[in-house]
Amino acid sequence: MHAMNAPLQTALSINAARYWQSVERSAEIGLGRPGGLARVALSDADREMRDLFAAWCREAGCAVTVDQVGNMFARRAGRDASAAPVVVGSHLDTQVNGGRYDGIVGVLAGLEIVRTLNDRGIETQRPIEVVNWTNEEGARFSPPMIASGAFAGAHALDWVLDRHDDDGKRFGDELARIGYAGTAPVGGRALDAYFELHIEQGPLLDRAGVDVGVVTHGYTAHGFIVEVAGETAHTGPWPMDKRKNALVGASMLAVAVNDIGWKYHPSGGKGTAARIVAWPNKPGILSDWAQFTGDVRHEEPQTAQAMLDEFHAAMTECARRANVDMKLLDAWTWNADLFDRSCIALVRDTAAALGLPSMDIASQAGHDAYFVARVAPTAMIFTPCTDGITHNNHEHATLERTLPGVNVLANAVAQRANR
Repeated sequence: MHAMNAPLQTALSINAARYWQSVERSAEIGLGRPGGLARVALSDADREMRDLFAAWCREAGCAVTVDQVGNMFARRAGRDASAAPVVVGSHLDTQVNGGRYDGIVGVLAGLEIVRTLNDRGIETQRPIEVVNWTNEEGARFSPPMIASGAFAGAHALDWVLDRHDDDGKRFGDELARIGYAGTAPVGGRALDAYFELHIEQGPLLDRAGVDVGVVTHGYTAHGFIVEVAGETAHTGPWPMDKRKNALVGASMLAVAVNDIGWKYHPSGGKGTAARIVAWPNKPGILSDWAQFTGDVRHEEPQTAQAMLDEFHAAMTECARRANVDMKLLDAWTWNADLFDRSCIALVRDTAAALGLPSMDIASQAGHDAYFVARVAPTAMIFTPCTDGITHNNHEHATLERTLPGVNVLANAVAQRANR
């Protein structure tokens, strides 16, 4: 843990009440289970939130542009219009059973920084841009973070636009339907730096009583979507030795991934069985098709690779046992050592200069910052969430414990924008 007793005398301090009013207004759009949100990407609720965010940004004097995958950029001019901007943001979409803070506190923190600079009459050398990345969650269009991935060149534009949801609706068509199929090119431009504030989505800050998490690195995660092909048959007379039940194969693989997670649990590893879909998935008939989505992750890249190797071996064995064929449809990797040392130091030093305790911390979840870090110096700030509960309608954060991180973000962004 880091602390310092010499506060920064010329520090920015955001308008806390206005910031939290914005967070609470967001919490009215796309209601889910009690206390939570179900504002999935490219839904009507997503459109409503985007419209509100764009209006807020324009009221704050920003020019709003939207790129071809729906990423929104609100630009506050700097003295040097040709200078690469300092970008700050996160995402406004949520899980199906999502909370009110995940990603949202980061986007609205960026907006509040702009408002605070306006209030103080402060002009920065570089432009500052606030970004809302599309479909970070991957709850509707898999995999997660595809729009920031496209921005970073990790995904082709047409591949992103051609993703389909469970109802067969196409990403590009839904983007156009809600009015956010922008015309700006995706990526391909210089950013001076990118900063993302996010709730921790874990219990470490809450448990330690520290309000500012300085993210030094991320877990290495390997994600995958596996297609399982079998054969339909009657559940009554068809002999066990002739069955090719795709649902069983996918289920075996789900348990195998979970077992890999438990094997590496003592050193912090995790194996996740996130989703199985099957067809026909009805009583009286064996399913001839299934799809499994999951991931393995570990703080140590080499261990994460070993877990991935075990997953591939499990695919072979589960296919043999279930008498089905398995094929890897999609795979993705988030790397561990992503973030820029100078930006990390700026966050840590800013917290110290503000007299705020901070704690170095690893990111265990995936974030848009993981992709942006491939094309720009990047850092993340974590703020606490109660008991680490997230992707759940009981996710909770307080202004009191979020405010220190937002003030660190504001001062770090302002300093970087005046380089």
